Parts: sequence; C-alpha cells; structure tokens
Amino acid sequence: MKKIIFIAAMLAVSFYVVSCGKGAETTSTICNNTPVANDSTALINFATANNITATKDASGMYYQILSAGTGTSFPTGNSLVEVTYKGTLLNGTHVDSTLAGKTASFYLYQLIPGWQIGIPKIKTGGRIKLLIPSALAYGCQGSGARVPSNTPIYFDITLISFQ
Repeated sequence: MKKIIFIAAMLAVSFYVVSCGKGAETTSTICNNTPVANDSTALINFATANNITATKDASGMYYQILSAGTGTSFPTGNSLVEVTYKGTLLNGTHVDSTLAGKTASFYLYQLIPGWQIGIPKIKTGGRIKLLIPSALAYGCQGSGARVPSNTPIYFDITLISFQ
C-alpha cells in the first residue's frame, strides 16, 4: 500500500514539474507586434523612393488613392470584395498577387487590418496603394516564409466590385 501511495505521489510531482515546464515554454513563445509608429520612417522612405504621394490615416497606415472609383457606396467590413492586387515587401520582394487577367474574392472582415481600413476608402473600379505598418499587416506572426514577423508591407489594389 505504501508503494502505491509513493508511486502516486511521484506521478503527481512529475505531472506538476512537466506542466510547469510547458507553461514556461508557452510564455517564451508569445510574440509582440511592433508599434505602428516604429514603421513610419520605413513607410515614408518607401513612398518617397517610389513616387507615392501618401496620406497617413488615423490608424498610422499610409495610402494613395489613384482612382476613387464610381458608385454611391463604399464596401463595409461584411462586404465580399472582388479585387486584383500585388503585394511586396518594402525591399521589393514579391509576396502575393492575383494572376494576370484573374481576380480574387474575399470577405473584407477576413483580411488583414490594413486591407479592412484601406479598401473602404474606394468604390467600385477604384485603385489604392496601401503602405501598411507590420501591426496592421501580418504582425509578429508573419505569413509563412513569405512575410517575416514584424514586417511592413505594400499593396497595390484595384476594387473590381463588392457585394
């Protein structure tokens, strides 16, 4: 009987030690987004180097509307947007784009915050350039091998239509 109690006690202690160890690992893997203001200089430099006359909005994102589009309304967070786009890192590395002659459709609420903020600034047929701070892009998680953590990103987007 004493052996069973001893074994149960050892298992309990082992479980406790293993659980505490896992908690410490979890804490060390938490990432933090770079503050939006920290990306501002890089975004301004990119805009200058690429002749983008950018406006800064309240979120800290920069944008240039090339064409406002037509229609009486703007997309909202629940809109299904059909777009063409090209995304690059600020060093020019291609990240993602629609294929030539093709479009892509997404619910706006499913996209990165920079798109959720920028796309509603244009109407159907509108085109916008978005210079997105990392916290409003893919944040500290990044996006696989394509976008490293805490990396600002640039998108050129044309809004084909929305519902």
